[in-house]
Amino acid sequence: MSGILYIVATPIGNLEDISARALRVLGEVDLIACEDTRQTRKLLDRYGIGKPMISYHEHNERARAEELIGNLLTGKNIALVSDAGTPLIADPGYRLVELAREKGIAVSPIPGPSAILAALSASGLPTDAFSFRGFFAPKRARNRDFLEQMRGFPGTLVAYEAPHRVLETLEDIAEVLGPRPVVLARELTKVHEEFLRGTAAEIREILAKRPSVKGEIVLMIGRSETAEVDDTPLEAAVEKLVEAGLSRMEAFKTVARQRGISKREVYKKLNER
Repeated sequence: MSGILYIVATPIGNLEDISARALRVLGEVDLIACEDTRQTRKLLDRYGIGKPMISYHEHNERARAEELIGNLLTGKNIALVSDAGTPLIADPGYRLVELAREKGIAVSPIPGPSAILAALSASGLPTDAFSFRGFFAPKRARNRDFLEQMRGFPGTLVAYEAPHRVLETLEDIAEVLGPRPVVLARELTKVHEEFLRGTAAEIREILAKRPSVKGEIVLMIGRSETAEVDDTPLEAAVEKLVEAGLSRMEAFKTVARQRGISKREVYKKLNER
C-alpha cells in the first residue's frame, strides 16, 4: 500500500499556533517536505521533533514532486509544509498533490493557520464574499489591469504584497478603485502585528512617513459603498464584452473575475441554458 501525503498547516508567526494534530503527524511521518529546511527546523526543534527533511520549493518542484511520489508509492508517509501557513495557498505544492491524486495516493489535510483568514477575521471588512489574488504581480501594469477587472466584484479583495512594493500598489488601488475601505495587515501573530484601516491613499500616507516598511503584508480592499451587484444575465454580459472586441475566452475570464466565480462556472452555467 502507498503512504499518505499530509498537507500540514504551520504557524504564520507565533509558534504556539500549531495544532496538537499537526505536531502528532509531523512526529509520525517518515519524511517532511518543506520550502526551507532551516525555517522548518526552528519549528521542529521547538517541539522536539527529529524527522528527516527534504527541500521542496518553486525552483525544484517538478523534479522533487516525482521523487516524493516515488517515496509515497513505497509506503512512506510524507508531510508537506510551507515556511508559514497552509501549503499550496500562494506556496508550492500543487504539482505534488496533483500527481498524488493521479496515482491514487491518499492526501490528507491537517488544517490550521492561514494569513488570509486571520487577516480577514480581524479586518472589519465584509467576509461573506471575498476573492484571493495571491501575490500582486511585480509589474504595475498587470496589477492595474487586475484591479480594473475586479472593479465590479461585490466582495472583499485579498492579496499578499511585498513591503518594498506596497506604496506603489496602494497608489494603484487609490487611482483605479477610488476611496474604498482598505485594511493592511502586517506581521500577523508576531510581536509587531499591525492593522491599518482607511482608504488606500490614507494608508499610503502613513507608510510613506516611515523610514521603511517591513514584514509580511496582507492587503484587503472592501467593496465600493455605492457599488451594486451586476444582475446582467451571464450570456448578455459575455456577449457585450465580445462585441467590445474581446475574444470569447477573455470575455469568460472577465465576467468570472467581476462576479467572483471561476471561468469554468461561467462556461458551465451558459451551457446549461
